[in-house]
Amino acid sequence: MRASHLEDFYTFLRFPSVSTDADYSEKLNECAHWLVKKLNDVGLTAQLVPTPGHPIVWARNKHQKGRRTVLIYGHYDVQPPDPLELWESPPFEPVLKDGYVFARGATDNKGQILSHILGVQETIEQQGDLPVNLHFVIEGEEEIGSGNLGNFLSQNREALKCDVVVVSDTGMIARGVPTLGYGLRGITALEVKVTGPKIDLHSGVFGGAVANPVTALARLLATLHDRDGHVAIPGFYEQVKPLEDWEREAWKKLPIDADKEILKETGAPSLFGEAGYSTLERLWGRPTAEINGIGGGYQGMGTKTVIASHAMAKLTFRLVPNQKGEEILDLAKQHLRKNLPPGVTLELTDGHSGPWYLTDPHSAQSQAAQRALRKAFNADVAVIREGGSIPIVSEFRNILGVETLLLGLALPDCRAHSPNENFPLENLDAGIRMNKAVLQELAA
Repeated sequence: MRASHLEDFYTFLRFPSVSTDADYSEKLNECAHWLVKKLNDVGLTAQLVPTPGHPIVWARNKHQKGRRTVLIYGHYDVQPPDPLELWESPPFEPVLKDGYVFARGATDNKGQILSHILGVQETIEQQGDLPVNLHFVIEGEEEIGSGNLGNFLSQNREALKCDVVVVSDTGMIARGVPTLGYGLRGITALEVKVTGPKIDLHSGVFGGAVANPVTALARLLATLHDRDGHVAIPGFYEQVKPLEDWEREAWKKLPIDADKEILKETGAPSLFGEAGYSTLERLWGRPTAEINGIGGGYQGMGTKTVIASHAMAKLTFRLVPNQKGEEILDLAKQHLRKNLPPGVTLELTDGHSGPWYLTDPHSAQSQAAQRALRKAFNADVAVIREGGSIPIVSEFRNILGVETLLLGLALPDCRAHSPNENFPLENLDAGIRMNKAVLQELAA
């Protein structure tokens, strides 16, 4: 690892580029300006593109007729570092320990996108040019839904014409196992509020006479699943595309013990999920209904004997082909209204949404990516779907008309979005090799 590469990584990580908090707006701008300078220094032509939110960094080489065009996407914004007390070192002061760099954004997404930038830098240094026409599009709002990226793509559709998009914002199934993702789950969100009395009530004076909204909400949420982990909303599975036989067989042969690894990483006492499917099938190819937050009543020290006026819960549904977010929300709302206990009212508010993504892992481009991964890691490639969501991937298809190659560099224990997020230097090196190999393979 070059000392200058490591210093670039540390500098990138020191920017507290938290997109969800307006107090960090100036730091996001500073981070974006640093990227523009870095990309210009590499030998590309880079610019800052203002948006109603945080700016987009757009860089290109000199395009030549007859060459294939590749767009590499990433993001420079990060999640908030909270809870700070759980970090073993300050989140925006990178620390190298046992070959891993610890800092917020180390994996998601600064280490991954920087490996592509450094790969391009080394290729230009060594060869004077790239084998393809290249775009870098690096945004500052991925962690808050990429609200302005779609407009940027639409407004610059002609200038951004390309043959394929490359994204490294996903994971490897295990250390040293190169991984190509060809599918992502979608997501749609719903907030539930159950209201009873107009104010909190004394539970001794009114308990037994007035419905308790917290109890009503608990009963309501309990209707979302049956005992075997199936989502109990009528019609929920109606549009689900079944897993292909080849997928189930391929995933069985992956060189990991998924159950063991997940138990180790999560610390859960046992695994649980939809009956009839393996852990990987549930994670990558089946939809879910999740309760992400719940609240109501007194939350302080000791006891306060009240019947709360209201209670709330935040739900998300992970979607798979061929489910539609709006249809799932409609089914969920019908189910919740039908099962609402007496004595309370229900308020439902839609949240953010993003579609699932599925492409062909046997296409010529996917095969090129697999050859590049084999070269970079000197190992057989795992071909998988992923359980997470990257809504912008579907916009690349819808707006630019191209498919996306998901070349993940995140390890299962990277702790993205959590305290002590980390990225191994061996993956920064591997990402540099991967960038060189994938651009060469796609050029051919």
